[in-house]
Amino acid sequence: MEGFIFTKVFFFVYFSGKVLDNTCMVTYTKNSNNYYYERRTPMQPATKRSKQRDAIINFLMTRKDHPTADTIYVNIKEEFPNISLGTVYRNLALLSSRGDILKLSYDGGADRYDANVGPHYHFICKECGEVIDLKMDPIDHVNAIASAQFKGRVDENVTYFRGVCENV
Repeated sequence: MEGFIFTKVFFFVYFSGKVLDNTCMVTYTKNSNNYYYERRTPMQPATKRSKQRDAIINFLMTRKDHPTADTIYVNIKEEFPNISLGTVYRNLALLSSRGDILKLSYDGGADRYDANVGPHYHFICKECGEVIDLKMDPIDHVNAIASAQFKGRVDENVTYFRGVCENV
């Protein structure tokens, strides 16, 4: 038992809050008496791992329909009855700011979320609102064309294709 206590104290004193390498950090939380070891990008602070956040990501990974925050909330609430809609929105904001998920914002509809962060485009049905992934070659060359129209540069573009899907 003494070895365990010594190891725990040494671990806390020596490693707590230290960056072990460029992508890892160990943190200690007194309230739960736990250590958190989480990967992060060099400019991104480590965040405490959350079962609720993991459930949101796992839910999104199983879906292809790009659900809204309300849909995510209703489904996650089955597993976590005490979760609030605000918690879902905060976690979605964090995940999208870190690049773990995509936030799709477009006119006339609630924000939708996508766990597929790889390069792809989206088709939005004007009639039913369905969002469909489109696998096609990148059209990044339009950034260079747009940059030639003014003094400055275009770093990115957001392209949505709109029309009517076959379900209507």
